[in-house]
Amino acid sequence: MWTRKKGEEKMIKADTVNKRFDDLQAICNLSLRVNKGSIYGLLGSNGAGKSTFLKILAGVYKPDNGEVTINEQPVYEIPSTKQTVLFISDHPYFFNQASLYDMASFYSGVYERWNQKRYEQLTTHFRMDPKKRLNRMSKGMQRQAAFILTLSVMPDVMILDEPFDGLDPVIRQQMKNLIMQDVADRELTLIVSSHNLREMEDFCDFVGVLHEGALLFERDLDELKTDIHKLQIAFKGGPNEEKLKEGMDILHYEIKGSIAFLIVNGLKEDILAKVNRLNPAVVDILPLTLEEIFIYELGGVGYEIENLIVE
Repeated sequence: MWTRKKGEEKMIKADTVNKRFDDLQAICNLSLRVNKGSIYGLLGSNGAGKSTFLKILAGVYKPDNGEVTINEQPVYEIPSTKQTVLFISDHPYFFNQASLYDMASFYSGVYERWNQKRYEQLTTHFRMDPKKRLNRMSKGMQRQAAFILTLSVMPDVMILDEPFDGLDPVIRQQMKNLIMQDVADRELTLIVSSHNLREMEDFCDFVGVLHEGALLFERDLDELKTDIHKLQIAFKGGPNEEKLKEGMDILHYEIKGSIAFLIVNGLKEDILAKVNRLNPAVVDILPLTLEEIFIYELGGVGYEIENLIVE
């Protein structure tokens, strides 16, 4: 079992980044920080600007204005930076008619950190035929090939755009385990986009929600789950709603008979102290999903949570 290293050193920095395509403002004054050795989940519905922003981070697009650096170095048209930054797009690209062996030969000649032993181990583990043409493989197999190549480069930063689409559940978990092992062992830094809340919940350290090209919401997941609590409280004779709500930052309140259900923002100890003064019969603190947290945190600003897939 590994332990994630979540330091304060900033590996990825973006400051007031803007990008427009004709009449579409794809990215609007977007600023964020990603700590070294952490996994940052960039969430948002389709068309929110996730792919565009990741391509800016990867140096595929040049921002119209603003600044992007990785490990204090600019990215766009800077070969030395791109040596340690690998990008897997939502549609992995391979040379026409190339096999995994052909792509590995190319990668080994371009990337100084290429690890041939790791490449061979991963190819064997995932039972990939290195001589088979990649364009004849399924979407899932092509994604496996992209991960094998990327992990064999031993990058400092991985930028992933919907990376697990098309992978079966077993392979998906194996890929996550490999990535998280590199995060723990080498302080690999990831920024990964998704519109699947449940997939990101146990994978990421930080999450940010992109909406219409702007960062709407950004939080440390550990802090987020520490600060918001779901309570189920039973009272003899029913709850006194006025007294129960007094002095608490309630995001959601519901009464069913003699039981009150609350989503409350604040320290658990303070919340329980206030509730216990009302002499409840039973108090239970229930686990909150990331989906529930987002519904109650973002519902007030009109964000359409249903556009985030929660399969």
